[in-house]
Amino acid sequence: MKKTRKKQEPRTLTPRQLEILTRIRDGRRRNGYSPTLQEIADELGISKITVFEHVEALIRKGLVTRSTHRARSLEVTDLAEFPDEGPTRIPLVGRVAAGQPIDTAQTDDVLDLEALFSTSHARRAIRVTGDSMIDEHICEGDFVIVEDRPTVRNGDTVVALADGENTLKKFFREGGRVRLQPANGQYKPIYPKEVEVQGVVVGVIRQYRGTGRRR
Repeated sequence: MKKTRKKQEPRTLTPRQLEILTRIRDGRRRNGYSPTLQEIADELGISKITVFEHVEALIRKGLVTRSTHRARSLEVTDLAEFPDEGPTRIPLVGRVAAGQPIDTAQTDDVLDLEALFSTSHARRAIRVTGDSMIDEHICEGDFVIVEDRPTVRNGDTVVALADGENTLKKFFREGGRVRLQPANGQYKPIYPKEVEVQGVVVGVIRQYRGTGRRR
């Protein structure tokens, strides 16, 4: 007689199941083993039987495995997905001083690049060409994060359409005219007849590439 294969449950999670799954993941990362059902229950302020029922559901969904007769053996499978593990989120493991070495500390924090540049206005990234802003530590090849903003203040670094050409400069109003100031002594300020600010710079992203030589 042919055996019927048990159908796996859909992997849609309830908020409580996601909380429990996250605590299993974090416990294994922090300690090398999973928390007990009672520890999870105490953290969430619910009963141990409720945790047990949710863990059983996670096992049926293929998101958690457990070894029989072994304590702290809950493991998250590769099928599990977490909202805090998006491609823009990087583990934040501590601090390091440029002047002297200090130990980095393992934490559960993350650096969310999207949240870092969060704004109520529309954002976009623009690649920089040229060296007119190097004294503001904006170099060729960098990406500037630009937001659409209804008001521009003196001293803001902006992407502007000046007399028909796009440029990245510091913005100043001077009487009845606008000065677009480079941050490089080799370049002169621009006093455009027509200027339209395309966006205000709120951040800079730089990617470093290895420079080691092959032998």
